[in-house]
Amino acid sequence: MRGTGTWHAVRVPRSPEQIQQEIDAARESLAATLDQLVHRGSPQRLQAQAQERIKHWLSTPAGQATLAAAGLFVTFVVVQKVRHARR
Repeated sequence: MRGTGTWHAVRVPRSPEQIQQEIDAARESLAATLDQLVHRGSPQRLQAQAQERIKHWLSTPAGQATLAAAGLFVTFVVVQKVRHARR
């Protein structure tokens, strides 16, 4: 009868050695995946990547304009504080 939605696994006889090999292969695969995740999430790597992105962005016209605007703003704030401190 087709379309009953019932699924049946077919038993494939495996020797204990085959099962052990499958377990070892799965363990090695999981270890490699874990190593990749540790590398991707490394704080030093993430920091270096962020620094490179910022350096690249600051070399663009938009980054340079933003940096100049921030410099002008800081200069303005410092001048205002000095002026108000003298009063």
